[in-house]
Amino acid sequence: MRGVKPGYEEKRFSDEEKRGKLRLVASPDGRDGSVSIHQDASLYAALVDADEAVEFTQRPGRKTYVHIVRGSARVNGQALEAGDALGLSGEERVRIDGGRDAEVLLFDLN
Repeated sequence: MRGVKPGYEEKRFSDEEKRGKLRLVASPDGRDGSVSIHQDASLYAALVDADEAVEFTQRPGRKTYVHIVRGSARVNGQALEAGDALGLSGEERVRIDGGRDAEVLLFDLN
């Protein structure tokens, strides 16, 4: 976006808010208590361990990028370790499960 004044926002999200669920942490409109970004993208964070699983419904025409920050997890059945990432498009659902002390970031992108 052109002509947007630079800004700075900082917010802490507790482990409880992310444990076994996708917590919206950044979005274009700051919805659900997330920080605002000037992009057509939303960022979610989750903590996934043991039997926990999270699912994301990918809207048509969008892309999803999943990054494993720490630990390990499966994304749509593909095993990923800390530092790994997976880009997905044309998927109806993105499922993250099989976590072993996993911290996961999910980006919903245009």
